[in-house]
Amino acid sequence: MNPDLAYIALGSNLGDPLQQLRLAVQKLRRLGEVVACSSLYRSPAQGGPPGQPDYLNAVVALDPFPPYRSPLELLGALLAIEQEAGRVRRIRWEARTLDLDLLAMGSRILNSPELTLPHPRMMERAFVLAPLGEIAPDWRHPETGVGVKEALISLDQSWLERTTLGWE
Repeated sequence: MNPDLAYIALGSNLGDPLQQLRLAVQKLRRLGEVVACSSLYRSPAQGGPPGQPDYLNAVVALDPFPPYRSPLELLGALLAIEQEAGRVRRIRWEARTLDLDLLAMGSRILNSPELTLPHPRMMERAFVLAPLGEIAPDWRHPETGVGVKEALISLDQSWLERTTLGWE
């Protein structure tokens, strides 16, 4: 396993979500080689204020260039991309132009005030696990050993739609 390979969840439900995600992938190419992009998934907002539009979600595998092989440097670059897309953080889980979550980076385990790896809630989110399982079907949580496929099977996916939308 590439010790630096990063899995990044992308989500958007404001403005033009498809265009936001396409632009985000273009910007991620400045940070490293985009090794894989999942299909695009549509899902209703999970938690947060009621009445939000549906989200488009995906997961990208990124082989970061130095200096982004540091999880905190990569996180800083992801937050900058969110900001460029007009992301404003006010209310937890509110609608957003762009959300970029660093899910995992190799088999690293990190617990710091700025970042927890793997992402602490990723194994509870079908809208993360379905696209992750598409591009990394053998991925396993480095602490628990639980695989992406087995975690996904335990979750309700009835509300999650794999779209036919493309990246180009």
